Amino acid sequence: MKLFSNTITTLESALNYSATKQKVISQNIANVDTPNYKAKDVSFKAELQGAMDSFHANRTDHRHFEFSSNGSTNSTIVTKKNVAYNENGNSVDMDKEMSDLATNQIYYNALVERINGKFSSLQNVIRGGK
Repeated sequence: MKLFSNTITTLESALNYSATKQKVISQNIANVDTPNYKAKDVSFKAELQGAMDSFHANRTDHRHFEFSSNGSTNSTIVTKKNVAYNENGNSVDMDKEMSDLATNQIYYNALVERINGKFSSLQNVIRGGK
């Protein structure tokens, strides 16, 4: 018997992605004046593969798509190498970083509210609906 649904696991994975994205954006902002620093980003593809791995699908027909689980749930940090916005070789675009920071904060807050709702539902069940 499975106590928790895959929803909590998926939300946890999304929170890990958002935390990693926050760290990378913070590093980029901190190094905005560092010569030859190349901006970094978090690859969503690895996170998507991790979320897809949590789905369990039964094929009832050979024409249905297969869901395979052969990836990892770790996010991948990539460096943008052939880009330079400043004359010192730095590739950090402060406007883009601040926009990404705000977007990530909204995403994180939505995930936290969703997981709080899940735990509130579990708490309600434990209390017997009281």
